[in-house]
Amino acid sequence: MITFVGAGPGDPELLTIKGKKIIDSADVIIYAGSLVNPAILDGAKKSARIYNSAEMNLDEVIEVMKDAESKGLRTARVHTGDPAIYGAIREQIDRLDSLGIESAVVPGVSSAFAAAAALKKEYTLPDISQTVIFTRMEGRTPMPPREKLQDLAKHHATMVIFLSVGFLEEMSHQLIAGGYAEKTPVAVVYKASWPEQKIVAGTLKDIAKKVEDSGIKKTALTVVGDFLGDGYSLSKLYDKGFTTEYRKGTEE
Repeated sequence: MITFVGAGPGDPELLTIKGKKIIDSADVIIYAGSLVNPAILDGAKKSARIYNSAEMNLDEVIEVMKDAESKGLRTARVHTGDPAIYGAIREQIDRLDSLGIESAVVPGVSSAFAAAAALKKEYTLPDISQTVIFTRMEGRTPMPPREKLQDLAKHHATMVIFLSVGFLEEMSHQLIAGGYAEKTPVAVVYKASWPEQKIVAGTLKDIAKKVEDSGIKKTALTVVGDFLGDGYSLSKLYDKGFTTEYRKGTEE
């Protein structure tokens, strides 16, 4: 059995209990060394064979899995955050399926949510935004049709933009061209939940310069939207005049 584990955003304590048990009991560990905090592996068995997939291609990763499976060893494939978001697990699972090797996925805490926690903000605020778009800037990997950043900006939803901190000036231009105001608040969270976590706040007009001055060049998440501002409506969930399944509202 190959188990894909979401290792969380960085803080070892944000690894799920299930994920930690799988890593600590694994005979073979393949982890995304360019992003996963090595401290996640501190509980691994001394006898465990550990591979850094940042130095491997897909064929090499699958070969290690095949070898481990043929020997009856337990393999933990450790990805950063939650592997369902930019985790590249589908291509691995499909290859394993073709080889008749069973796999499972253990979800993890995405850096998107660690960033929100660091900011102490809520992505979905009444009358501000009830939609969150996870996306990235187009780089060497192209975006599908109708998913250009400028097109997505037309929704004025909360945007969580991965893998794009090196393109902030172009990102801002595209979002403004798509309909966001220059004064729309933006925050860049570097290594959310790590000890070296850093937050740079600004607007679409000035965020690129602020981040450049901060020295942040990678491993950061950009969040955009009026949820970062001060204006919003109160939730109906706790409104004393709003009737729910569990309580009757009271009129003033």
